[in-house]
Amino acid sequence: MAGLIAIAATVAMAQGTSINLGSLEHDTSLPVEVSSNSLSIANENGRAVFDGDVVVIQGPMRLGAGRIEIDYGQAVDGGTTDIREMHATGGVTYTNGTDAAESREAIYSPEEGALVMTGDVILTQGPGVISGDRLVVDLAAGTGVMEGRVRTVFQTDNN
Repeated sequence: MAGLIAIAATVAMAQGTSINLGSLEHDTSLPVEVSSNSLSIANENGRAVFDGDVVVIQGPMRLGAGRIEIDYGQAVDGGTTDIREMHATGGVTYTNGTDAAESREAIYSPEEGALVMTGDVILTQGPGVISGDRLVVDLAAGTGVMEGRVRTVFQTDNN
């Protein structure tokens, strides 16, 4: 059994690792609430910049960062429409249910239900921890792939 675990750990470290993120499954149609220390808006290019202790809440999902730039789609009449993309920087944290992830940067695309976290990514699922360079999450399906130099520790029952 120990040999099988060692082989699995070697494979996980060498390639991208598929991850079941059942508690990260998320309804991206829910309203989005954003709070921060400051906000600047550029209507001409459909961008809002939230700075300082930024927290985005959408249902049970929380995304926190030092800064989040939000790009909106442009409506025909010149107004803004739905959020196209959120680019978070400065110590990004993501939580949903019992799963949590940290990274340097993240891009959240609500329309596609996609979250891409990059830079020293750490994913915690209960007692398990997986780290890597990049985590790509399909929020609708509750699945993800950790890429880059992936590292995890497998817990075994030694009763």
